[in-house]
Amino acid sequence: MPDVYLILGGKTGWIGGKVIKLLEEQKKKFYVAESRTQNRESLIAEIDKLNASDPENPITHVINAAGVTGRPNVDWCEDHKVETIRTNVIGCLNVADICEERKLHHLLYATGCIFEYDDKHVVGGIGFLEEDKPNFHGSFYSHTKALVEDLLSVYTTTCTLRVRMPISDDLSARNFVTKIVKYDKVVNIPNSMTVLTDLLPISLIMA
Repeated sequence: MPDVYLILGGKTGWIGGKVIKLLEEQKKKFYVAESRTQNRESLIAEIDKLNASDPENPITHVINAAGVTGRPNVDWCEDHKVETIRTNVIGCLNVADICEERKLHHLLYATGCIFEYDDKHVVGGIGFLEEDKPNFHGSFYSHTKALVEDLLSVYTTTCTLRVRMPISDDLSARNFVTKIVKYDKVVNIPNSMTVLTDLLPISLIMA
């Protein structure tokens, strides 16, 4: 049975759009979801409808690139906490739970903005391990993401990828390089970054 993908957050999302382009180039079969992740019944009905339209090739993989990061930046989430929870917590857990029930592989593009240096993890010292609990709750955005990370760990069909300061090969306003060249000052603290041209093709292989 061939892999068939359902893309969440692909209609308007930057990463979702790049995933769609890769799937098109690889001539993979996929659908772009109409439902919002927080609307559980709508999402289930959409999956059932798509499967019924081609019963020999049902959806096997769900790729979730949906999420609220705020515009123009994460400070937006501080004043829109309910909207942030709706997508980053309720929506994310809905998708993971539906995929668990149906034994669908769930690939989630999440965030790496949930860790910070502390007494145990100093600059130039040991890094964080997969089992380490998020220790950064300094923004409401990161707080919601950290809470969800802990809960997602019980879902066996979910693979979480932590995207951090994404760098791409275009001049998108979301590209970290495009952003940083406009700053007057830049800190010199070592940080993790994600090169999307490396991550996204590999992530589809992982899915």
